[in-house]
Amino acid sequence: MAPPPLTEEPDDEEWLVTYADAITLLMAFFVMLVSFSKIDLPLFEEVMSGIQQEIGLGASQATTSSEVKSKIEEIVFQVGMEQQVEVQKDTQGVTIEMASAGFFKPGTAQIIESARPMIAEWAKVLTKEDYKYFLIEVEGHTDDDPIHTDKFPSNWELSSDRAAAVVRLMQDTGVHRFQLKVAGFGDSHPKVPNRDIDGNPIKVNQAKNRRVIIRLVPMGKKLKDEFIDILLEERLAEEERKRQAEKKAKQDAVQERLKAADTQTKGTN
Repeated sequence: MAPPPLTEEPDDEEWLVTYADAITLLMAFFVMLVSFSKIDLPLFEEVMSGIQQEIGLGASQATTSSEVKSKIEEIVFQVGMEQQVEVQKDTQGVTIEMASAGFFKPGTAQIIESARPMIAEWAKVLTKEDYKYFLIEVEGHTDDDPIHTDKFPSNWELSSDRAAAVVRLMQDTGVHRFQLKVAGFGDSHPKVPNRDIDGNPIKVNQAKNRRVIIRLVPMGKKLKDEFIDILLEERLAEEERKRQAEKKAKQDAVQERLKAADTQTKGTN
């Protein structure tokens, strides 16, 4: 007896309906989340930075920041200013906190002469090829005692000018202006309370609040590429100026020889 003919069972594709429904619901859920949420960009960037460090992409920046911190601290200890300067490393980079009493004449934005060499040494570190890709944000802070002078009508001007004095010194030492930023906070961001509960000044705290902070923040890729382009353009412009100067010097030398020869010929005649 011959076997019965084979027949193909129809494919059961009912699972596709369930799968499609699940995908549609999932997409609708995410659309709803996006429509009701507000993206926290700083938090997003912080998370991304953490992920990058975990997979090794941020390791280079972290290492560079640690090296810069060590070099800054070494300079501080060499000049014996560790009581006036606090160097720390955080998630953003390196901070250098300078007590105003050790760096500025009271009530002025004039840097004390003995403090200038140390700031200049910091600047020299930040001009080295391995350490020059930092944004340098300099903040000035004061206590809450008001100041009223022709030059400083308020603490806003005093704090800004002190930060600017540090920036000018660093630029004079070779730090590129692209990296530098000045901010004056006056007495709006005290480190510790200026006064007790009765409103009396706490002198020790006021001294702590009079400070200048240098923040060294590693450049992101976009800023770093922009900085590299600027440095290249400036180098090419400088090379062109040198070529033009050399060309002019040669032309002037030829003119001088021609003039000397002409004078000699007239003298002979």
